[in-house]
Amino acid sequence: MTTTAYRILIVDDTPLNLKMVSAALASGGYQIETATTGHMALDRAVTFRPDLFILDVMMPDIDGYEVCRRLRRMTTFAQHPILMLTANDTLEERVRGLEAGADDYMSKPFQPIELQARVKALLRRVPLPAIQPQAAIQNETLAFFSLRGGVGVSTLATNLAVGLAQIWGQPVALVDLAFISGQSALMLNLPLRTTWGDLANPALHEIDYDLLQQVLMPHTSGVHVLASAARPEQSELITGEKVAHVLRLLRQHYAYVVLDLPHDFSDTTLAGLDSANTVLLVLAPEIASVRATACALDVFAKLEYAPDKLLLLLNSTVEQGGLVRKDIELALHRPIAQALPYASEIYLSALNRGVPPVFDQPSKPLGAILERWAFHLSREEQRTQRPAAPTPAWQRVAQSSYARKTR
Repeated sequence: MTTTAYRILIVDDTPLNLKMVSAALASGGYQIETATTGHMALDRAVTFRPDLFILDVMMPDIDGYEVCRRLRRMTTFAQHPILMLTANDTLEERVRGLEAGADDYMSKPFQPIELQARVKALLRRVPLPAIQPQAAIQNETLAFFSLRGGVGVSTLATNLAVGLAQIWGQPVALVDLAFISGQSALMLNLPLRTTWGDLANPALHEIDYDLLQQVLMPHTSGVHVLASAARPEQSELITGEKVAHVLRLLRQHYAYVVLDLPHDFSDTTLAGLDSANTVLLVLAPEIASVRATACALDVFAKLEYAPDKLLLLLNSTVEQGGLVRKDIELALHRPIAQALPYASEIYLSALNRGVPPVFDQPSKPLGAILERWAFHLSREEQRTQRPAAPTPAWQRVAQSSYARKTR
């Protein structure tokens, strides 16, 4: 089995000290990351996932002892080696460091050869990180997006999430990133007991999957909803970095994550778009929507998104007089992956009752179309194999597919 380098996080508020420690360890082939404050260290710990910490004691916000204590309270780092490196070389300070959870204590100025030896000794108890062979994708993140409102982004995201949960019989995370006017919870008739607002104040390092489980709201379909904040001011504390962190956690625990995105390119929206395997660009058969879609495609090209990451989804929001599908495809120089029929009255009734058509009427024409589309967007390894215990939704899709082939 091939291996990769150990990761070491060095924490010191003095840039010169950071350079000296980094230089002393450079010959060891380690991956080095640095932080200049205690809070930065805790955030970097979550994103960098170090195998060993080297902490200074005196820092401008929280001291090294408190950083050490907080790391020990985090399940991921409860057993990771921590070396305190400080000028406070007294017996009392050493005892404080050990009581805080440090494994070793070394004074400054230091001899590089001694630091190297202590680091090697501490890392002997840590298995060398293994490079795992490339595995099949276990998560599929699907983002619904449009620069123009009123085209059905939230409606389609909610129905797709429910369809995936029903077909595969496993929980699906539905994340509402439309912080100002998100409606995902409303469409499932879920009260806003917990929302993104509950994640606004915790620091990045304090948000783990245990906390997310308390915030996600379960629906009877199997969808777990992370609802938009009940009050707009709460969303001001939610950054793109925090959104990216939350989505990473969800991708580790859900086979499917569905994103309901707002009509902008804010940093939180970009975090969602970047995390997605597939972006479904929703548009209506009218000129303003087509123009907005063209603008979005231009931005995605500048972001260097792969062409196969983007799918056009035409939602017929008008009964008559809409643009023709072929003309839209010619204007955008892209095929439309799926065209949904006009069904405003059905969607309106579903919204008012808080029951999506794919959940309430899966055998009716619209419900069946949405269910088949959810199957089509499923991971390939699932689509191509019969489940050990097929759900009623899977059986409906299979029967429908068979019937269509034999016509």
